[in-house]
Amino acid sequence: MGELIDFLLISIFLYYVVRSILRLIMPSVFQTVINKAQEQQQYRQQNYNQNYNQYYSQNNNAPQGKIKVDHIPPPKKGSVKDSEGEFIDYEEIK
Repeated sequence: MGELIDFLLISIFLYYVVRSILRLIMPSVFQTVINKAQEQQQYRQQNYNQNYNQYYSQNNNAPQGKIKVDHIPPPKKGSVKDSEGEFIDYEEIK
């Protein structure tokens, strides 16, 4: 019976010691993990911004607000002009 009490007391003592050590160590471990994740995110954001700026500076030679049309398809025979429009009859169902 005395061995069981000794085991329980030692177990409880070790539990509180480990718990106290973890309370001191874990905040610094979490802080380093968070700092590392923030640095990686900043690095990714910088790369994204750099790639985005390079792409749009190379492909943005046209003045802003202007549209360049490379190809206009020929009109189809018997098609309706754009100015006339197209009307489709419909009934509203309630």
